[in-house]
Amino acid sequence: MADQPDPPRLAPLAPDALSAEQLELLAPTGGAGSMNIFRTLVRHPGLYRRWAPFGGKLLRGGKLAPRDRELVILRAALRCGASYEWGQHVAIARDAGLADDEILAVAADPDGGGSDRGWSSEDARLLSAVDQLVGDHVIDTPTWDGLRGRYTDEQLVELTLLAGHYAMLAGALNSFGVPLDGDEPALGQVGRDPR
Repeated sequence: MADQPDPPRLAPLAPDALSAEQLELLAPTGGAGSMNIFRTLVRHPGLYRRWAPFGGKLLRGGKLAPRDRELVILRAALRCGASYEWGQHVAIARDAGLADDEILAVAADPDGGGSDRGWSSEDARLLSAVDQLVGDHVIDTPTWDGLRGRYTDEQLVELTLLAGHYAMLAGALNSFGVPLDGDEPALGQVGRDPR
């Protein structure tokens, strides 16, 4: 996996560089004090205007259980080498009910299905589905059939779009070089980034 560019190729806009339109778009996320992801993506106001509600729906208005959502996001972040996403979602995953040992287990087996890491068969299948979506862009039939026993059609649509959305974000944020906002955990960790 390629190293993230340093310095950033597209740095988050400084508060005094934001246009009135950009400030309006950022108002729901903290305005000029918004996180780096938002102050970077708002460089394209037209796309940001459409992307923010979609991302917000996946994050806060979806049909998946919050714990499952965060397993998907953390696994996609790990598979894509997305330090920014991982760092932001460790705290969100905790709030969704994941313990630190579970969060670390998402990263402990980056190439396998995870059942040897103490996951239930359902959670191992979910992690495997993310691996397949990120790696091969398709969930194989046995994994799909197992997911079908746990999730509704609506949830299966959401699950696949959620994994794809966070893989897309990873590519953008990694390519831009968006820096962490503060002392978020490093990729695969649950503690503060030692940098």
